[in-house]
Amino acid sequence: MAAATTVTLLLLAGRYGYHRDELYFLLAGRHLDWGYVDQGPLVPALARLLDTIAPGNLVVLRTPSAVVAGAAVLLVTAIAREVGGGRGAQVFAAVLAALSGIVLASGHLLSTTTVDLLVWLVAAWCALRLLRTGDSRWALGIGLALGVGMLSKVLPALLAVGLVAGVLIAGPRRLLRDRWVLAAAAVAALLAAPNLIWQAAHGFPQLGVAASIADGDSSYSGRLDAFVLQFVIISPYAVPIWIAGFVALLRRPAWRAYRAVGWAWLVVVGIVLIAGGKGYYDAPLLLVLTAAGAVVTAGWASRGSVRLRRGLLALGVVPFLLPNIVLLLPVLPADRLPGFVVDVNYDAGETIGWPAFADSVAAVHRGLSPEERSRAVILTGNYGEAGALARFGPARDLPRAYSGHNSMVDFGRPPADADVVIAVGWAGPGRLNSWFESCTQAGWVDQRVEVANDENGGPIHVCRGLRRPWAQIWDTEVRHTG
Repeated sequence: MAAATTVTLLLLAGRYGYHRDELYFLLAGRHLDWGYVDQGPLVPALARLLDTIAPGNLVVLRTPSAVVAGAAVLLVTAIAREVGGGRGAQVFAAVLAALSGIVLASGHLLSTTTVDLLVWLVAAWCALRLLRTGDSRWALGIGLALGVGMLSKVLPALLAVGLVAGVLIAGPRRLLRDRWVLAAAAVAALLAAPNLIWQAAHGFPQLGVAASIADGDSSYSGRLDAFVLQFVIISPYAVPIWIAGFVALLRRPAWRAYRAVGWAWLVVVGIVLIAGGKGYYDAPLLLVLTAAGAVVTAGWASRGSVRLRRGLLALGVVPFLLPNIVLLLPVLPADRLPGFVVDVNYDAGETIGWPAFADSVAAVHRGLSPEERSRAVILTGNYGEAGALARFGPARDLPRAYSGHNSMVDFGRPPADADVVIAVGWAGPGRLNSWFESCTQAGWVDQRVEVANDENGGPIHVCRGLRRPWAQIWDTEVRHTG
């Protein structure tokens, strides 16, 4: 199942195109640092390495994600085994993991979520080993996983909070004084230190990004969306299974040692919902509950009317699990992608049409006079658009694209004499008029497919005459996070 997951993802990796975040990672990789406004250095550094090995090769860029997805299937199976599941329960857990939304979605794209998936599952497996055996040296595995994960994002700290809270609630509390646990905490802190120091030196900009997410300024954010996502991020089919796993972790006498992990999920999902985080933040722990639930379900299917119960489980796979492949992977033609796919999977729309996006901007650029083209720059509304133009713009003789979005603002501002600007990714000229003497619409984005993403059909403006120098407005007005 793990191998099939990885191979399937590799076969589909080259369809459609780059995701906006991948374009951003590639651009951030050209400006390596110990931290960024919205992430740590790990994924940008990995993106740069992969693009250096095979420039412009989307399959190579996504290969680590496909491998991580296969590893996630193995880890979920190992967790099922760890809590006593036999061969049938392990196979069932592998099927649920391989066809889960979080594994397929994060395994298709290079993203910080891919790193989180692996980090959280490794830490959870080590935690279960520690709780079962009582050997606190397994805490070092937790600390190592969390420390590496925090070089990608600070979210693994949320898992640490959940695990500590779980131990405080369910025990054994002696672990909080154990020398190996304290050593693991030191390992995690040491590994995470470069990114945390960078964040502290820059005023913890990730807190501003988190606030924007809590306000709903991002995909899959907002408390209601986060709550609903709990019931679909694995699959609707798996909901009663992971609920059974959660209840069993808290109530099954034979699993008393594992109760801290059940409480950890409850604490983590509570924080996510209260703070307004994204609903997939806790998804790796949902996979842990699913593994436990697979053991419970396999036991249920082995009692009473065995054929009937196993038949019911098999019947649910086609209508409730297999649709994840169609919704989350690029199996349908991009030019005939049904609207409901993008409605369910926002990220699918953000992997379509970037070369045509660059063509639309190039058409406006060619419409300028030769004198204006010589000093024109491009100002994009978000990092994905800037990343797309960095990737596809040189072949179209486009000037450099700038943006004030997240860490893009730190990658450089336009030259002082750049007073002709092609602005793309701005809903209207409202903000642009405060920076320029005139802004007129000169075109629109035509991605040549019917896809409802953030770019298709958007206006492209040409703005002239800076009201104030770039140095005065760049950090104070053009800069924005989210």
